[in-house]
Amino acid sequence: MKRFLPIFFSVLVFACAPAKEEIKTGDLFFVGIPGDYSIEEDSMDAAIIESTVSDELNLIHAGILEVADDGVWVIDATLKYGVDRHPLDTMLRQFTLKNGDMPTFIVKRLRRGYGPEFLDNAKALCGLPYDDAFLPDNGKFYCTELIRESYRDSDGEYIFPQKPMNWKNSEGEIPVYWTELFGLLGMDVPQDVPGTNPHDMALLPILEDVDIDLLSLRKD
Repeated sequence: MKRFLPIFFSVLVFACAPAKEEIKTGDLFFVGIPGDYSIEEDSMDAAIIESTVSDELNLIHAGILEVADDGVWVIDATLKYGVDRHPLDTMLRQFTLKNGDMPTFIVKRLRRGYGPEFLDNAKALCGLPYDDAFLPDNGKFYCTELIRESYRDSDGEYIFPQKPMNWKNSEGEIPVYWTELFGLLGMDVPQDVPGTNPHDMALLPILEDVDIDLLSLRKD
């Protein structure tokens, strides 16, 4: 009997091991960079890090995933593309760190289930510009604003909440980048204007973690 034990044990371990989850249309991804990662002081990503609550990982971007017959696609809003739908590989290249390393990608899923209309809502917004003013209802969208606008229930109500946006750093000061940026737009820094950000959205209890490695899905 002893000679059959290793085989039996191997089968038992395999049967009990959790199955790797598969990506689903409507899953959300969040891009995280290390808290001690050095980026250009005048970049938007650096200013976002200063103005959001962070720990060891700073979340600087978020978007929507779509599983199609021809691969995995991303719908997100960025300075470079505006609101756009493009292959997953395009997004991965865009957020590759300057030293060639990859950031951390976190995948989240709605606990309440996914509605196909969410993706239709997001696709309908493709082609609109990036919201560099970070204001609601101006026909432009930043990354988490796009997600919030796309994910509505059957009554048209928003699934993702807003909260007063904070542009101040840990010392209670607004980084020069934001002061200059909004000054160029002819407006004051929209401190406390309702909005969203990747860090707060990722922590919402309506989302659950999904054990998926986005890098394993790239084609390049």
